[in-house]
Amino acid sequence: MELLPLVILIAGIFILRGYNLRIRRLEKRVQGLQNALAGRVLMADAGESVRMTEPAIAAAAGPAAAIQEPPTEAAIKEPTAAGIEEPAVAARNIPDALTDGTLTDDGPDIAAREAPQPRESLESTIGARWAVWVGGIALALGGIFMVKYSIESGLLSPGVRLVLAAIFGLILVAAGEIIRRRSAPVLGNAFQNAMIPGVLTAAGVVALFGSTYAAHGIYGFIGPAMAFVLLGLISLATLALSLHHGQALAGLGLLASMVTPALIASTAPQPWVLFGYLVLTWLATLLASRLRRWLITPSFANALLSLWPMLYVAYSEVVDFTPVTLSMLAMIGGTIFIWPGRYLAATAAKAADGMGTETAADPMQLASTGGWGAFLARPPLGMTLTASIGALAVSLHLLTYSLQSGYPIVDAMFMFAAIVAAVAAFGAGRIHAGWAAILSAVVAVVGVSGVLTNWIAGVEPKSADGIVTMQSMVLYEALGLGGIFVLVGAFFLRRFAEGEKPFAALWSLIMAATPLAIATISFINFGNWTFDWLHGLYGIGLGIVLMALAEWQHRRSSEGLNLPTNILAAGSFGAMVFALHMFAHDAAPTILLPVLGIAYVSAARLRDWPVLPWTMVAALIITMTRIAWQPTIVDPSELGTTPVFNMLLAGYGIPAALAALAAFTVRHSPSVRLRNTLQALASFLVLLTIAILVRHAMNGGVLNDTVPTLGEQSIYTLLAIGASATLMALDLSAASPVFRYGSMALGTLSVILILTLHLLGLNPFITGESTGRIPLFNLLLLGYLLPAIAYGGLALYARNRRPLPYVSMLAVAGAVMALSWATLSVRRLWQGEYIPFWNGFIQGELYSYSVVWLLIGIALLGLGARFEARSLRIASAALVFIAVVKAFLIDMANLEGFLRALSFIGLGAVLIGIGLFYQKILTRKKTTG
Repeated sequence: MELLPLVILIAGIFILRGYNLRIRRLEKRVQGLQNALAGRVLMADAGESVRMTEPAIAAAAGPAAAIQEPPTEAAIKEPTAAGIEEPAVAARNIPDALTDGTLTDDGPDIAAREAPQPRESLESTIGARWAVWVGGIALALGGIFMVKYSIESGLLSPGVRLVLAAIFGLILVAAGEIIRRRSAPVLGNAFQNAMIPGVLTAAGVVALFGSTYAAHGIYGFIGPAMAFVLLGLISLATLALSLHHGQALAGLGLLASMVTPALIASTAPQPWVLFGYLVLTWLATLLASRLRRWLITPSFANALLSLWPMLYVAYSEVVDFTPVTLSMLAMIGGTIFIWPGRYLAATAAKAADGMGTETAADPMQLASTGGWGAFLARPPLGMTLTASIGALAVSLHLLTYSLQSGYPIVDAMFMFAAIVAAVAAFGAGRIHAGWAAILSAVVAVVGVSGVLTNWIAGVEPKSADGIVTMQSMVLYEALGLGGIFVLVGAFFLRRFAEGEKPFAALWSLIMAATPLAIATISFINFGNWTFDWLHGLYGIGLGIVLMALAEWQHRRSSEGLNLPTNILAAGSFGAMVFALHMFAHDAAPTILLPVLGIAYVSAARLRDWPVLPWTMVAALIITMTRIAWQPTIVDPSELGTTPVFNMLLAGYGIPAALAALAAFTVRHSPSVRLRNTLQALASFLVLLTIAILVRHAMNGGVLNDTVPTLGEQSIYTLLAIGASATLMALDLSAASPVFRYGSMALGTLSVILILTLHLLGLNPFITGESTGRIPLFNLLLLGYLLPAIAYGGLALYARNRRPLPYVSMLAVAGAVMALSWATLSVRRLWQGEYIPFWNGFIQGELYSYSVVWLLIGIALLGLGARFEARSLRIASAALVFIAVVKAFLIDMANLEGFLRALSFIGLGAVLIGIGLFYQKILTRKKTTG
């Protein structure tokens, strides 16, 4: 314990050293500012200050002045004591000149024009600066070693030793004050930042603090109460002396003050006394910082004051949250109103954003021109972060302790909400407290989530009524905290919305998202999933309030595109969606969500807020999410088997119809993205509605994930082809990239479907599926001939309207489907209802394939010539080539007798006919050319 003063001394020296480095960096600027304020310049060849007359200053500034009047006797007169002390004090408080708004406009310019001082030599650094620090350490160590020697030698009693140590400390403090008062002017002292008075005072404070603590902790000469009072008085006196000696001594005094309660042992700790003392010490530090415009020391004070509640809660057997909460509220309140308060509002905006523009409503309110994130870096960033993070960390610590140790959760939740609300008010009341706004919202959501998820497991009330009452109180507190964010956000918008647009947008997002997130967490944990009055009314109230604030902000703003207004309107929609889910379940939300979206789209006729039509997009996306979660819309047992007229028609059809209505409503909107998005969603929902109704009808009134049959898949393919034609027609009437590319995407998708499913996966030749008993009107008609006709019609409609490769793809797809229908129909004619490949082939069947393929080739050749479709002529040539290969490879090996001869005769005749046909065409083209 005897080495404790030494430890405190070394810690204080390191703190002083850090502040001294900062003072050294700012020394040159301070000298220039003092020259501007006092009207003196430091002559290069003299060791005294010479006051320049106004003509001399003007002559020095003007380019034509060549002669300077000689200085008068009054000008070289020795400065008075008051003239010496004022610059010295100003130099010791460097942040004043940098942050105070009372400087004249030309002061900083004069300082900027000062010539740079030569770099200080190593000799002067060691001799004039380090010697002072080492001397201060030596003085303190000398006192400690003297006391140690007297103890070991038994020369003096403990009481005499402590008295001598205290006297030694007082002598050092007095010496520091005397030297300070008699010190030379700062402009004549190149080594002012060596801080000889401050070092002596710090050494004396350490000696006083150590002797007082030794009298209590080592020898027991004084009781805890007396030691507490004496140590506190020493700490406060140190803070008072720091007004003359700078931030370093203030930091030492603050550290001593905050450590004092830990050094005084008490069998019955009194939290009210403890936190009252800590807040009083913190307040004294804050007042001193306000007088001297300090920023580092109060940040240090915030961190230490925030550390004590967590130590108290962690190491106390009986905990009282009330003094802890009040201490944090006092810290936030002092930060808002005392220091930095409103002082740095203008300076912070100028420092971080550049030039500020004063508004008529509030001279402290400045326009932010430094970008969207500039307000987050405004000074005093250290004070903002330490106060906000410290208070919020304490609030979370209170909740954690309550959940783990059984502290009344209702009280803990109330105090948590009070601290978070205070930090939120800090973020809304000061334009340099952007991090306070963000962190308070995050901690509010995190804390409420932790409490509502975990608290009930550790609480065992005496009755069920106790559970209900406690649960209701916690929910009210959580929801109330969300409402507070709306109130403080509205306060910020009223004061700063016009000049702080990025910050206002952030607050609009916070006041919309935070209460909605809290309400969602509350509902998930304790809501009634069938019908919830509490959360439903909360959502409706929040939606109305946010929309009213959006209207109010719109009327106050002169801009057409006001981001806070649109964010608030979007938040209102989110709250209404939340309320809708509280009062409706099953199919109702899926059907009513697009209705809510249409209401906001209709509101866009009254207010041209860009976000209002986009709410319909959000409503449709949420609707499709619900459909993906429950494709049957209602419970599958309640769906029924009636085709078309069932809940699927309402659950899919109403959103599709409203989506189409919304797309029609915004068809003249200047937003191309909005129009395209709604058109795409409407098209998709219409197709999805038809497809799901087909699926339901084709599977006997049951929706499942089984593989579709060829008949069902054929309907989907026909739907895709029809939708492609419909979108093409819409694009021709009202040009839209959604319709243009959507039509081609659907056409391509349908081609992929026939290649993978119609021809391979679901082909009755491969699967063995029944083709039906009726010869012509059977599965082959639906699966192949109708798609072939549809592709032919789509290709004809797309001709000269769509790219040639796309049209050719459709034409070839139609030809392939027609060939497949004819080929499979031939097989059905010979094989019957079932045509699987494992049944083998008949000679007449093989010959029929050649005849049909050649006829189809001739037909394609004729169509290609009629419509001048090169793709059809190529398809004809390919088909004829296949027939030739078949004749020579298959027919020659498998056919016999008359059928073999007839096959080759027919093939030869067709090939000769095709040759004559092409010769006629070529001759006609040559004659025309």
